[in-house]
Amino acid sequence: MVNRELIRIKIVQLTYAYYQNGGRNMDVAEKELLFSLSKAYHLYNHLLALIVAVSDEARKHYDTECSKATREHLEMPSSKFVDNSFALILAGNEQLSTFRNEQKTSWNDDIDFVRKLYNQIVNSQTYKDYMESGESSFEEDRELWRKLYRTLVMDNDELDAVLEEKSLYWNDDKEIVDTFVLKTIKRIQQTDKADMPLLPEFKDEEDREFARKLYRATILNAEQYQMYMSQTSHNWDFSRLAYMDVVIMQIAIAEMMTFPNIPISVTINEYVDLAKVYSTPKSGSYINGMLDSIARHLVETGVLLKPIGEMRKR
Repeated sequence: MVNRELIRIKIVQLTYAYYQNGGRNMDVAEKELLFSLSKAYHLYNHLLALIVAVSDEARKHYDTECSKATREHLEMPSSKFVDNSFALILAGNEQLSTFRNEQKTSWNDDIDFVRKLYNQIVNSQTYKDYMESGESSFEEDRELWRKLYRTLVMDNDELDAVLEEKSLYWNDDKEIVDTFVLKTIKRIQQTDKADMPLLPEFKDEEDREFARKLYRATILNAEQYQMYMSQTSHNWDFSRLAYMDVVIMQIAIAEMMTFPNIPISVTINEYVDLAKVYSTPKSGSYINGMLDSIARHLVETGVLLKPIGEMRKR
């Protein structure tokens, strides 16, 4: 689940923090990186568990309504939502159940938010259309939760506040993690058994090693990479560069130098996009030009052994 986009984001954040905090211990910094990535995976499981928590809350309301209907001889309420086949499969998933049982905190600690979200769901047009539909299928049940997640869980300020209290990492992670929750919703099938694995923390060991190697190269070779910036900054006002821009370019150079199979253009594009989010409004175009100049200089001087044809054209 932890992909390279998230890894790059974490390394930008933690490299900046490393220097701001006067860090000097690479081993401690590396452990912090891996911990922060594991917290992103924790968030992935926690958000899936939110679906189960809301379904449990719905069951409580349904049981109460059934008891009232029995006492007062009223029509029994529909069980369509509480019997949603997608939510039941997710609730029975062994990996998610293990996660929920092993955590010290759960959605029960934030039951007020769960109840409010349940009420928002019940009052939504998506829910009303679902309950009024004459159709009954797994595909409809799964699509309901995909729509509810997109409309009521993503971009939810109250949820962001709840998550921020749990972990300082989670608000930065949530946008990317949301995409993996939606991917998981889409891939779950009616025939899936309880032991069906959810997305793994890392796609493979190569991605974990990418994170470790990129972070170490960024910190351990900082002086060399900053020298490359100075050597090629004659057309740029390097002295006025925002410190975050220096950090982002330092990581980009580390990636160019450390991973021969990643095209230069891909690296430049990735860090230009990060600069637009984490630095100043003008940083994207500035870093694009600087990294292009640095890469060309390194290729031309034989320091960087990658084909120049892969590079972004200025």
